Amino acid sequence: MNKETDSLKILGALSDKTRFQIIDFLLDGRKCVCEIFPHVKKAQPTVSLHLRKLERWGIIKSKREGKRIFYEIKDWRVCDVFKVLGYQKGCTLKKECCMKKERRGKCE
Repeated sequence: MNKETDSLKILGALSDKTRFQIIDFLLDGRKCVCEIFPHVKKAQPTVSLHLRKLERWGIIKSKREGKRIFYEIKDWRVCDVFKVLGYQKGCTLKKECCMKKERRGKCE
């Protein structure tokens, strides 16, 4: 895929309110689906559907630990989008981005 297609995927993902809320919540770090669905105030099957889409698009990744599945941001450019939008969770704003260690200086 090219850069334009990747960028459109991220913007498309963020254009849905539920996916936007999920990604915003994941900016704090890894979360279990059992934490995500009450936060976005949607049914668990609905949230799981959105999580699968985000994972298929390469924006988040999952890891099973026992019976739980944990999700976290995979594509650091999501942090940049929130930063540009003025969110506190953007990389160089007040709160450290959940991806900062993986980005190795790309944040600044």
